[in-house]
Amino acid sequence: MLESLLIANRGEIACRIIRSARKLGIRTVAVYSDADRNALHVRSADEAVPIGPSPANESYLVGDKIIAAAKESGAEAIHPGYGFLSENADFAQAVLDAGLIWVGPKPDSIRKMGLKDAAKTLMDAAGVPTTPGYIGDNQEASFLAERAAEIGYPVLIKAVAGGGGKGMRKVEAADQFNDSLQSAQREAKAAFANDIVLIEKWVESPRHIEVQVFGDSHGNVVHLFERDCSLQRRHQKVIEEAPAPGMDEATRAAVCDAAVRAARAVDYEGAGTIEFIADGSDGLRSDRIWFMEMNTRLQVEHPVTEEITGVDLVEWQLRVASGEPLPMRQDELSITGHAIEARLYAEDPASGFLPSTGRLELFDLDDSGRVETGVETGADISPFYDPMIAKMIVHAETREEARAGLRDMIAGSAVWPVKSNAGFLVRALDHPDFVAADLDTGLIARAGDDLMPGGAPSDEELGEQANALLQLTDMPGFRLNAPPKAAAWFLLDGEPVELPVGANASGEVADELLIAEEGQVWRLSPWRVEGSGAATAGDGAILAPMPGKIIAVGVAEGDRVKAGDRLVTLEAMKMEHSLTAPFDGTVTALKASEGAQVQKDAALVVVEADEA
Repeated sequence: MLESLLIANRGEIACRIIRSARKLGIRTVAVYSDADRNALHVRSADEAVPIGPSPANESYLVGDKIIAAAKESGAEAIHPGYGFLSENADFAQAVLDAGLIWVGPKPDSIRKMGLKDAAKTLMDAAGVPTTPGYIGDNQEASFLAERAAEIGYPVLIKAVAGGGGKGMRKVEAADQFNDSLQSAQREAKAAFANDIVLIEKWVESPRHIEVQVFGDSHGNVVHLFERDCSLQRRHQKVIEEAPAPGMDEATRAAVCDAAVRAARAVDYEGAGTIEFIADGSDGLRSDRIWFMEMNTRLQVEHPVTEEITGVDLVEWQLRVASGEPLPMRQDELSITGHAIEARLYAEDPASGFLPSTGRLELFDLDDSGRVETGVETGADISPFYDPMIAKMIVHAETREEARAGLRDMIAGSAVWPVKSNAGFLVRALDHPDFVAADLDTGLIARAGDDLMPGGAPSDEELGEQANALLQLTDMPGFRLNAPPKAAAWFLLDGEPVELPVGANASGEVADELLIAEEGQVWRLSPWRVEGSGAATAGDGAILAPMPGKIIAVGVAEGDRVKAGDRLVTLEAMKMEHSLTAPFDGTVTALKASEGAQVQKDAALVVVEADEA
């Protein structure tokens, strides 16, 4: 068994590898960029080595720095995780040339599966079914257009060196082909420095089925059954599950046997995934499932396979890299229950899923299922890396139990102030088509706005929390549909909202509280209360309720004011907000000036109350 291991990665996968290595008594070495200096994976390892600036191309993607860190720390092996350098054949060879152990497939196997056109040709020779299409050296636009016509529209143009949906275009008709081809080639050239494409038949009702394979250096290859990764957004996986819903035993045997043949064709060692595309328009059938590509590494979604088989795939990787044979034979592997995984991203669905960065003031994930993460409360989410912050997995006896359990697990989690896609995931898991296992890769796009989380908490939850914030003393069961006795102005994520409150709002308000509901989180803070003794600030200090610009100042120091008089007008969130006197009194301090930009809670005016 290996004695020491360097993990050439970060975040949740680094933490995941460390956990399995520690179980086997292997000393672990982490690497980190400047942005990850205080990261969880750094503190979890037995040793950590800095490798440079925050950008990945100056740290995690620099093979020489990784190898130097292994030498410096005395590590005898390198595990690449996934992403970064995990499928870089040249890096794998450099690791071996440096006298280190590479925890992964042989460089030659990576190269053979690295280009989609070469891999497809190899699979054809191995008897693995491939999608009808054209692969070849002739990249003339007119020639490719002729091949597309022969295949029959719609077709898919796909970059041979592609991934993540880049360099990929669906073409509905012949008159769209040339423009789509040029667009795909430009994108492929920019992303992969390779503009060669292949043409495939577009599959109706496509489902993404993949098979986990594993090989060792003793000639053994097994499969660990299939996963369904059809729930995708813009070609990126969102929710994965195992086994694939609707997969009968005959079809499972056919596709898994094909995956083993594919692995044997490249003399595969270690963990790998054979990805297939299936035409699900008439259910899953063995004659409508075709090879798409091979990922020569561990997959993000590997936990669902671990959950249904009881196998630790990282442990298997380390044992195979140590020269051991596979721990189990094919006839010893079986499926138990159903597992579903969702990827929790630091991104804002309301803003087109743009990544969200900043400090995690709250990171509270429900632990009723399995959580894989590399962050914790207080961690900084930087703009330099993939925004996935956790994977949440539930294993149960049935698919419906796993779905409902994962849905409740995500709904009971809270991330703040960094935005997350948790509310989106809850809605996706609740979508009728997903519940019914009526899956294909276009489900999310078709569902559209139905999956977008709401912009505010439910009226009931908002009413309860508003009253809690005002510390009501005699109306513990208050609901918004009760007869209002007073009105309170609050800020919900910086936006003013007026809510009815109970009769005895004391005005002794807390600073703020967070409302968590269905995976979403909002900040609720008091603004002002009408119809009671409460005010914006009980001591007469008028604070900016949010960042904004002062557009009007209506008083000067020494002025007499009455309760409700406008003091300052603040422009924020594209709205004007009037800050008023909380009581009769005198302006004793004025720190606001027209045109000034102010931050939340900046003191603007102080009013001294009349003695009476």
